[in-house]
Amino acid sequence: MAERGALAPAWRQANVRDGFTVAAVGDLVVDDALTPLLERRSPGLLELLRSADVTVGNFEGTAADLREFEGWPEAEPGGSWLISTPAVPADLRRMGFDLVSRANNHTTDWGVAGMRATDRLLTEAGLVHAGTGETLADARAPRFLVTPAGRVSLVSLATRFEPGARAADPFGRVPGRPGLNALRTGRRVRVPPADLAALARIRDGLPEGVVKTSVLDADRATGTVTLFGTSYAAGDTVDLELTMHAPDLRAVLRSVRQAKQTSDFTITAVHTHEPGNRSRTPPGFLPELAREAIEHGADLVAGHGPHQLRGIEVHRGRPIFYSLGNFVFMENTQQPLTHDTGPDTTEAEYLEHKRVHGVFEEQVWYESVVVLCRFTERGSLAALELHPVELRWDGGRDADRGIPRLADETAAARILDRLRRLSAPFGTGIVVRDGVGYWSAGGPRTAHRPPAAGRVSPR
Repeated sequence: MAERGALAPAWRQANVRDGFTVAAVGDLVVDDALTPLLERRSPGLLELLRSADVTVGNFEGTAADLREFEGWPEAEPGGSWLISTPAVPADLRRMGFDLVSRANNHTTDWGVAGMRATDRLLTEAGLVHAGTGETLADARAPRFLVTPAGRVSLVSLATRFEPGARAADPFGRVPGRPGLNALRTGRRVRVPPADLAALARIRDGLPEGVVKTSVLDADRATGTVTLFGTSYAAGDTVDLELTMHAPDLRAVLRSVRQAKQTSDFTITAVHTHEPGNRSRTPPGFLPELAREAIEHGADLVAGHGPHQLRGIEVHRGRPIFYSLGNFVFMENTQQPLTHDTGPDTTEAEYLEHKRVHGVFEEQVWYESVVVLCRFTERGSLAALELHPVELRWDGGRDADRGIPRLADETAAARILDRLRRLSAPFGTGIVVRDGVGYWSAGGPRTAHRPPAAGRVSPR
């Protein structure tokens, strides 16, 4: 019994139909409508998406009709200027998606105008989306989907974003700033004392005024060295510390709490690239954030951002997916391009050269899973099914690359073996049968060796 004027402890519990299922995938980098192709080429994949009570993914990019668009590409995008045709949101709805997160490093590739155009098309398509808004309060606010199985809420946030994308609330006469729900992070590099002394000599040898007096004073007080925005401190080995901005964290957790207190089931979506896309280990702050979100009412934490799979943890009976990788990754067929590709190069030739010689040339970026999560009526995770997906990394046609299909036997074994190894440090035991990974509440466990909170060692 709660004291008068306080919520009863039962608010932390879910209230859904027993056997409630959520299908979760990672990043959706889509150029154009895909459903007709998938219905012919991989109908089983669509069946998985459509079989769940709720299906959720991360919409990474802008959807707009450039014939009518009144904005422009920003000078600094989130890596590239991702854009899709205006048909994509409605097509995702036909695939089976119900919810999409919107806070990510590509939210404002095409400015606030692109963000607004995308959100408008998502709403018109009947997709519930969270993580963007006309003010910070709006971007942080949960969004709701009513289903026969229960009322579901979504909170979306990003720790990787362009500086101009961060939303702000109004202050007196100053209007609010449209943008995304950002959780800022700080970083400090630990180095051996001899290296710290060398960095101090470099800092002190710079021309006067390059390093602000306030920074120098702070360095002297804390024994650190700050160079070009990065703080260094003494340590036994080279190590990277990543910390969350405390006011942002408190506000995010308040939104999660509010979401759960006004719905039956809460999903928290977190977009993070730290410590870097090539790291298979999540940054030390992410387990802390995910577990805190569950303590504040989240029933599922869906991570994405680094474009490859990371491990799975089950905390207090709720699943945490540290990264679900790419579900659609049509990064190699983006048109039109916003930069000069050269007079004798087509967009397709430029993008294929970029893929082969660029950041995403390896197979790992083109393999992921569709996760089917089954819950009890009070929100405890009963079972997971992990269905491997491959995105035609080594296909014969460039136009097919990035389009998902259920993996064949060889690819499925490779994907699930990787996910099993990545999940083992979190105590999550995955059993593989007939090309599908399984976890159940009564199944095997592994030794739990989670990363230290707030720290991550470079790969």
